[in-house]
Amino acid sequence: MRRPASVIREVRRELKRKGSPAYARRLQMFFKSPVPAYGWRTARVRKLAQRLRRELAKSGGDKLLFAVAEKLFAAPTLEEQTLGVLLLERAARKFGGKEFRRLERWLGHIRNWAACDALCTVLLGPLLLGDPRLVTRVQRWARAANLWERRAAAVALVPAARRGKYPKEIFRVSNTLLRDPEYMVQKGVGWLLRESAKVLRSEVVTYLLRVRQRAPRLVLRTACETLPARDRRRVLA
Repeated sequence: MRRPASVIREVRRELKRKGSPAYARRLQMFFKSPVPAYGWRTARVRKLAQRLRRELAKSGGDKLLFAVAEKLFAAPTLEEQTLGVLLLERAARKFGGKEFRRLERWLGHIRNWAACDALCTVLLGPLLLGDPRLVTRVQRWARAANLWERRAAAVALVPAARRGKYPKEIFRVSNTLLRDPEYMVQKGVGWLLRESAKVLRSEVVTYLLRVRQRAPRLVLRTACETLPARDRRRVLA
């Protein structure tokens, strides 16, 4: 079986060789602080993930795949972290609580919203959707000192919100994060409530009316984006 370290070295050589410094500089406009990047577009990273997934399946199976993905996500660059998530996208359908707890440790490697949202919407969120027993763990993230863990508490519930699932947990997490001072956390809460409102409009409007006096305007505006004009006016009045 190939060693994860050797795979990582090959991947980094390819990322560096085929990257675009000019595009890497352009990517910085999407972030508030510098994010190391090789300059790959997401579509190209996805193609690389597909090819690498096939190669690793032949030489080491899911064990090697997870080990490589884990090392990639622990790296500092945007492309490596994205690649780490995409490598496990298909395998995640077979994951359970053991893998969820392992992925949960990846939260400590997040340094920007892109890595946070990829991990949460592609891996953690679908696992939460498939196993209600895991949902209670999200509330722990909402109380973390790390802002990205707090954003993850909201974003990981987005896949469930789109299905109208776990409304009690969604409102509970929203309450915990409602007065969070960090912009990216507020955006995450607003996003979560906006997705919930697409399926559970009445419940979300009732919640927003109840908290609107103490909720940041950013949360309210984001949560109201897809609501009918009448509801939007009531919440933002």
